[in-house]
Amino acid sequence: MRPTILDPLFAPVDVLDGIGPRIAASLGNLLPIPDQVDEPRILALAFHLPHAIIDRRKQPGIANAPEGSIVTLKVRIDRHQPPPRGRGNVPYRVFAHDETGEIGFVFFHAKPAWLEKSMPVGEAMIVSGRVEWFNGRPTMVHPDHIVSEANAANLPLVEPVYPLTAGVPPKVLRRAVNTALDRVPDLPEWIDSQVVDRENFLPFKDALSQLHSPRDAADVDLRNPARRRVAYDELLAGQLALGLMRRKMKKTTGRVLRGDGARESRIRDAFGYPLTEAQERSIAEIKADMAKPERMLRLLQGDVGSGKTVVGLAAIATAIEAGTQAALMAPTEILARQHLASIRPLAEAAGLRVEILTGREKGKSRDAILADLRSGAIDVLIGTHALFQENVTFRDLGLAVVDEQHRFGVHQRLLLSSKGQAADMLVMTATPIPRTLVLTAYGDMDVSRLDSKPAGRQPIRTVAVALDRLDEVVERMRNAIEDGRKVYWICPLVEESEDLDVTSVEERFDSLRRKITAPLGLVHGRMSGAEKDAAMNAFKSGETRILVATTVIEVGVDVPDATIMVIEHAERFGLAQLHQLRGRVGRGTDASSCLLLYKEPLAETARARLAIMRETEDGFRIAEEDLRLRGEGEILGTRQSGAPGYRLASIADHADLLEIARDDARLIIEKDPQLTSERGQALRTLLYLFERDAAIRLLRAG
Repeated sequence: MRPTILDPLFAPVDVLDGIGPRIAASLGNLLPIPDQVDEPRILALAFHLPHAIIDRRKQPGIANAPEGSIVTLKVRIDRHQPPPRGRGNVPYRVFAHDETGEIGFVFFHAKPAWLEKSMPVGEAMIVSGRVEWFNGRPTMVHPDHIVSEANAANLPLVEPVYPLTAGVPPKVLRRAVNTALDRVPDLPEWIDSQVVDRENFLPFKDALSQLHSPRDAADVDLRNPARRRVAYDELLAGQLALGLMRRKMKKTTGRVLRGDGARESRIRDAFGYPLTEAQERSIAEIKADMAKPERMLRLLQGDVGSGKTVVGLAAIATAIEAGTQAALMAPTEILARQHLASIRPLAEAAGLRVEILTGREKGKSRDAILADLRSGAIDVLIGTHALFQENVTFRDLGLAVVDEQHRFGVHQRLLLSSKGQAADMLVMTATPIPRTLVLTAYGDMDVSRLDSKPAGRQPIRTVAVALDRLDEVVERMRNAIEDGRKVYWICPLVEESEDLDVTSVEERFDSLRRKITAPLGLVHGRMSGAEKDAAMNAFKSGETRILVATTVIEVGVDVPDATIMVIEHAERFGLAQLHQLRGRVGRGTDASSCLLLYKEPLAETARARLAIMRETEDGFRIAEEDLRLRGEGEILGTRQSGAPGYRLASIADHADLLEIARDDARLIIEKDPQLTSERGQALRTLLYLFERDAAIRLLRAG
């Protein structure tokens, strides 16, 4: 049960004064809404922190007020100028002066009686708002604050600025946040006293109040002590939850899965290439885990093209040699079928039966696959989310391999592994993830890294070219195709958009078809699975020479003789995505190149991204730079996937705190695994506060 002390924070926002159903619904676009709840909770308002301040302490006088800046003016009201009768589109003006000059205050759709009362002629007033200059005359449209000189103390000199959404005026949001803060109780201290002293942390409630009442720009900086305090709380909750989950999964007795190496050896022979040192090391680590009585929970991190599939297949062979079955789950159908195409020939050489199960398998063929899976006739099942469905039953699942895990949440990997009797789990990703992010999303896992590429792979030459040289690029592509090369051409959009000045994949396909005689293919996310497969197979076989596509081909697509990658509007893509797309070429032994087409003028961040892409092919370095430029949510895909995104902590700014939180969480779990001590009880409150209470259910389950 959630501690009753937290109940006021878990009430829906519409219990607060001034928040009706309409405002509550609008707040749902701004604040996170937990599962099974229709609107945000009061807690979400308390955690909705300001990102800037408005400083009204600047009082330069009318003549010295800078264009577009917010200032506070002490003025005397001279006269009112209402609009002519029947002219509702003409604003109401109030003129005033100070010793430096005159200003006009402008009000649209004003109530004259209210303005005459608020700004009486002849009175000294304090007015604050944004000054604009027209034809050398200063004006202020709808001032933010108007108070008499006698009530000057009521003017807020420093105001927090919150992220906003349509339908919630700033004053309504500010009032709601303040009411939410009044409901925050005094909570027991859950941080180790040594950490509190060393980091100079305020109590949780005081830190939160201070963050909502900034006095200057330093108070909204992510590295200020109050922000570090609440960030540490969130990181500690995350690390503790992951640690408890890891302990639970490790405690669930696994099985010793040991093979004789016969099937693996036949797979290696069929593969035909020597494995890299990193591949051999990773296989050894995985097999050592599988041979232990505890369940394996391992993350295999490979850079683009580092050969993680063959490592996963070696683990699968071990599971089958030990008499069990294996499953491989991919996030998209295109990637699942790509895995089938690359794995099936190797697996069949070792006498293994591999089948696929996605939403496309229906009727009798689906029934036959499910029956063979139950009987054990199928050794390896490859699939998408369809593998989670209740009617999918394995005879004996020993190993679950999850590819591109950052597209799935933690609860989904629990679901898949629950298909077997304490199945071992291997998670693979071709997206290099910075070390700090590995801790946040995979803190419950051991990690193997593939940090070298297979022998014979050539470096990829990367150049950035302005889009106004497009005709030149098309001409170069025409020549390259005549020389027998294959080209990917990537566009950011499927179809034309009125809002964005970007060529869509369909427009580019049509324009290239008019200029290049070689056969072209088209792939995008709105096509059916069968259409995508047909286009990919035509490109792979050489039937088409250019594949015009969206980022649907970003992960796992393998056409070794494709050697040119053109990415249009490269400035619109993140670093990790550019690196993934570039990794679709350079997979054979021929020299490859990547052209990043960009539109001028480039923003500073986009320029930095393109520079990094030209400098390095090291995915791990690119991942660190991407974290610095973009933040953790985008990199892990957590904005979309429901994986652990943070509200108060920023991994880039609080990486040092993450290390401390991880070590502290480990120590707590060793000393007080059931969280029964005084500090343990406080930590239970912390887990509920940050909605990590699934970890508490793990405690109850033993």
